[in-house]
Amino acid sequence: MLLALALAAPAGAAPDPALLASVEAVLAEGPAGTRYGLAVTTLEGEPLLAIAADQRFIAASNTKMFVTATAFADLDALQAAATGTGVRLEPARNGEDNVILHGRGDPLLASKANCVADCLQTLADAVAARTRRVRDVIGDDSLFPAERWGLGMSWNNIQSRYGTGISALTLDDNEIAATITPGRGTTPAVASSDYYSIDNRIVTVAGAGEAIVAERAPGSRTVRLTGTMGADARPATLFFSIDDPAHHAAWRLRSLLQARGVTVTGDIGTRHRPLAPQDDPAIRGGAPAPRPPLPAMLTALPAPSLAADMRIINKQSQNLHADLLIRRVGGLQGSGSVADGMAALGAMLAQAQIPASSVTFADGSGMSSYNRITPRAAATLLGWIARQPWGAAWRETLPIAGQDGTLRNRFKGTSLEGRLFAKTGSLNAARAISGYLLARSGRTLIFSALANDMPDGTDARASAIVDRALVMIAEAN
Repeated sequence: MLLALALAAPAGAAPDPALLASVEAVLAEGPAGTRYGLAVTTLEGEPLLAIAADQRFIAASNTKMFVTATAFADLDALQAAATGTGVRLEPARNGEDNVILHGRGDPLLASKANCVADCLQTLADAVAARTRRVRDVIGDDSLFPAERWGLGMSWNNIQSRYGTGISALTLDDNEIAATITPGRGTTPAVASSDYYSIDNRIVTVAGAGEAIVAERAPGSRTVRLTGTMGADARPATLFFSIDDPAHHAAWRLRSLLQARGVTVTGDIGTRHRPLAPQDDPAIRGGAPAPRPPLPAMLTALPAPSLAADMRIINKQSQNLHADLLIRRVGGLQGSGSVADGMAALGAMLAQAQIPASSVTFADGSGMSSYNRITPRAAATLLGWIARQPWGAAWRETLPIAGQDGTLRNRFKGTSLEGRLFAKTGSLNAARAISGYLLARSGRTLIFSALANDMPDGTDARASAIVDRALVMIAEAN
C-alpha cells in the first residue's frame, strides 16, 4: 500500500498526528495495491494533511478544473470572441449553390424535435427562405485544426459517447441515441437515426433483464448489437459516438432542408483543416497564428454563454465540451489547436505558482491516460481560484455533495451532504475528487484526493474509502 510512502507535510505545516493516523487506517482498508494521494489545506493555503501529496497521479476529469479555470481567467475575452454556428451559400455549378455549414466551436448546437435554442432548424429555415434548390451540403469545421481525439485516449473509448469525435462543428453532443424495445418471441426493435446502420443480433429471452453489447469499429457507420433482452424488460437507451461530427452535421442539415421542401441535388461533404506545424506555438516561436477571414454568413446563431457551459462541463463532467473549451482558449492567441490551449493553461499555472513539473496534460477532458497531477498542485490551484474575482462564480460550477451533478449520490446522510463542492474524476483504474468542504467548525478547507492503480472492479470501493476519509477530516476540523 502507498501508506509507506511519503507522508511528511511541507516545512511549516502542523498536521494533527492522530488525524493523520486515522486517515491512514481508513485508506489502508482500500483495495490492495491502490495508490492514494491526499492534500488538505486551509482556504489560506496552510497545510493540514499530506499523503503522497507530491506524487503524480492520473488526473481523469480533475483535468477539467484546470481547463475551466484557464477559461474563467480570460472569460470576457473568450465570450467577446465567440461566434455562433453559421450557414452560407456558395456558388457551385449550373447556377446552383452549395450550402456551407460553419462550425464555430459551439458545443450546444442541437437539432432534436423539441429544440428551443441554438437550433440547426433555424439555419435550415434561413436557407429554405432564400432558395428551393441546392447542390452539396458541406460541413466546415476548419476553425480548429483536425485533432479529433486527444493523445493518450484509449481507442476502445472512441465508440462510446464519452470519447466521441471533437470538432468545431458539433451537433447534439456528437452522439446518436438508440432506443431498444423488447419483443415477445421476436428480435427486439431498435429505433435510431438513419446515420448509422444497425446490425441487430440481440436475442429475446425470458425475464426482465438485459445484457446488450454495442460494437462499432473506428471509422465505421455500422453498429453491431449483440446480447440478450428479456421479454419483460424496460426499453433501453444506448448512445453511439460520431467519428466525423462535421459530416454528421451536414447530413442532418440536408434532411432538415429536404423536410422544408428544398431539393438537394448533390452530396454531403466536409472541409477539415489538417494539423500543421504552425499550429504549435513552440514552432511558431511567438509569431501569430494564421487566421483566415471568416466569410460572410447568410445567417448565424447567437454565441451561447461560456460561463453557463462551464457549469455543464464541471457539474456533468462533459468531456466533449471540455475538449472544445481548451481549443477555444487556444484560439484567442493561437490557431485553436490543443497545443495553443495548453500554452494558455501553462501561463495560468505560472500565475498560480504551480510547478510545471507537477502536472502533464494532453487533452481538455481528462480522457487521456497521459494526464498527471499531484494532489498539492490541485490544492494550490483551488486556493488560487478562491483568491480570484471570479473564484466564487467558478466554485458554483462544481457538483454539490448529495445534491447534484456527479456528486448527487455521494456523501448522502453524512456531515458533508450539501457541504462539499468538488470536481470528480473517473478513468481506467483512477478516481479523483478535489474541491472545497465545510468542516465541522464552519471553516472552509481545500482538498484533493486521488486514487490510482486499484484492481479491476474495485473502483467504487476505492472511492467510498476516500469519502470516509474526507468525512473524518471534516469532522476533526
